[in-house]
Amino acid sequence: MHVGGRRVESSAVAALVPVLIVLPVSLVALAVFWFVIRLAWHVSFTWFAVGYLAGAVLLFVRPIQTVLLTRLLGARPPSREERVRLDTAWRSVLQAARLPRHRYVLAVLPADELNAFACGGHLVIVTSLAVETLPRDELAGVLAHELSHHLGFHTVALTVAQWLSVPVLLLARIGFFLQNVAAAATHSYASHSASLTAIGRLVSAVLTTISWLFLSGLLVANAVGNVAGRGAEFQADQRAVLLGFGPQLSNALRRVVAMGGGERPRGLREHLAATHPPALTRVAKIEALRHVQTGRPFGGQVDGRGARS
Repeated sequence: MHVGGRRVESSAVAALVPVLIVLPVSLVALAVFWFVIRLAWHVSFTWFAVGYLAGAVLLFVRPIQTVLLTRLLGARPPSREERVRLDTAWRSVLQAARLPRHRYVLAVLPADELNAFACGGHLVIVTSLAVETLPRDELAGVLAHELSHHLGFHTVALTVAQWLSVPVLLLARIGFFLQNVAAAATHSYASHSASLTAIGRLVSAVLTTISWLFLSGLLVANAVGNVAGRGAEFQADQRAVLLGFGPQLSNALRRVVAMGGGERPRGLREHLAATHPPALTRVAKIEALRHVQTGRPFGGQVDGRGARS
């Protein structure tokens, strides 16, 4: 199979686990919203939930990604100067993968960090600092890595999980807001009544507990998703090497380390929260892959890295 072809990789399958974890929590959150909505609009919960879940499909439609996802993520179309730099690097990656130019969309995220990530089914986002400071070959390495995430279907389950998380996060925020209101009301109006104060504190505690119960489901799903995500980074690196962008990707990762990023997590909490393996670990694996490939070149290929640097 050609190295630029799409195939479902093991990391894409593993990423389904956090989706299965967050799904029941999302359905409970949707049930709360449905209970409120049905007071004004008669609709069964089944159709309400199916309608919301089906909305995830729209996130994989290229025009919707361009308009909706980029705005939700705070990204924008490249400026004229950024477009020139990106197009030059992107063209070499697409040629190596033998892919048409129109299939994917490039966007820029204004940020003072060297980073890039793939999302949806066609979107590749690069930070403005990465576009401005990375040499053309290293930028190509980053883009090759991000393209590899798409080719391995790594972004599909991640995008679905994020969509499922929206009602949970919204409900948790509402819960914390009501908890603050209850606490403020108790302090202002019930402070002179022991019974009213006790009721107010009980309501506040219940709302806080419910909010944290919903968030805990997301935290567990995120921790599991990060494990799959770290595996996806190695697989994307491997494909980038096969595309011929290994040296460029290694240099980009070394640059990230030189700027104080990509460090090894300290302690269990940082390890669970880490979305990427340590940059130097990735560099070592890339160099090992390149050594294995020495003398066995893959036809028409070049070198890269990116997805969520």
